[in-house]
Amino acid sequence: MSRSLRRGSIAAIAAIAIASLSSCAAGNTPDTLQIKPDNAAATLGTNLRLNNIVIVTGEGTSGDYSGAANVVVNIANTADTPAELQSVTIGTSSATFADAAGAPLTGIVVPAGGSVAIGGQGNPSASVASVSVHVGGFAPTTFTFKDGQKVEAQAGVSPDGKGLYKGYGPTPSASATPVKSSSPAAGAPSAGATTPGAAATPGAPATGAAVPAGATTPAVPAAH
Repeated sequence: MSRSLRRGSIAAIAAIAIASLSSCAAGNTPDTLQIKPDNAAATLGTNLRLNNIVIVTGEGTSGDYSGAANVVVNIANTADTPAELQSVTIGTSSATFADAAGAPLTGIVVPAGGSVAIGGQGNPSASVASVSVHVGGFAPTTFTFKDGQKVEAQAGVSPDGKGLYKGYGPTPSASATPVKSSSPAAGAPSAGATTPGAAATPGAPATGAAVPAGATTPAVPAAH
């Protein structure tokens, strides 16, 4: 084989090898392999995608839990029109919506060609006042949109803690223990005040008053 033919064969083999490696790299991406995230995700129609669906309970909770919880989810909308999330239920418990400042909302709008994160500081919230779930397990969670579409996902239940969901849980309620007032009770003298003495008998000197030398104390008239 001539030297030029050998060079041509080597170049052809190298080109085939590079093409094969490129093909493998393209086929190993999460999209082509359909790798699913650890947390629940759901697709609604061709335009809505719900990612990272998690139910977050109170800090330090574990096992069977009954109480408030927040829904965490990221919703992407590839349509050219907005979509509006109108309700979220965990089992049979319905969530209420609020904006980032805490004002109530009747729905959460997902902009056209955009996305919205629900849960966490600076984002709208979906909160359930009371729900029974198992921390570390899963809970059926249903999302319903204004156009009537709905989708259910088995959302993982995670406690608010030091990890990924720190600060995503429900806000602890204020303590119901009454605070002691620093004001004195009605009718009680304030600290340092002198208790006024009983009214002096008319004609008698005040308690503790000195009687001048030689003066006679007036007699108290006898009662008839």
